[in-house]
Amino acid sequence: MRRRFVRRALAGALIVVVVFSAATARLFVWPTDGRIGQVDAILVTASQYAPVSLATRLARSLGAKYLLISLGHDGYGGTCPPQVPRTRLICFDPDPATTRGEAEYAGRLAAKYKWRSILVVSIAPQEWRAEQRVRRCFHGSVYGVAGGIPLHSWPYQIAYEWGATVKMLVWQRAC
Repeated sequence: MRRRFVRRALAGALIVVVVFSAATARLFVWPTDGRIGQVDAILVTASQYAPVSLATRLARSLGAKYLLISLGHDGYGGTCPPQVPRTRLICFDPDPATTRGEAEYAGRLAAKYKWRSILVVSIAPQEWRAEQRVRRCFHGSVYGVAGGIPLHSWPYQIAYEWGATVKMLVWQRAC
């Protein structure tokens, strides 16, 4: 009887580990499907590794009319890059200084300028959550592109993103 209980407990624990690992991989390691359509604006979320250079290359290649760079807080934001030809550059301090504040700001600008699509450029662990935040504040097409981070940052980033994702899904459900 005890042996059966131990085997079932181990099988249950293995299932939990596999499901958790698969969810972590899908949400935080490989969050995007790689498809990008026509975009009116590109939003760069703040992080220690803000992929601003990736966003400026995408603005040029996709012909985005607007490039929004979050300056973040406490050194975790992007820097305002040089002007991109034929793209209006908007560097901003989100309020609150979080992904939620960035999404709210992008949503307000989208309504003002009647955007139909936004590309969110973020680090890979933050990408899925950033897209979800933008979708809550903007009802057009939302695409995502993820920039890389150093290997040593992954454990912290994944732990942080699990907490931030639970907070977004449970407590902060509005735009």
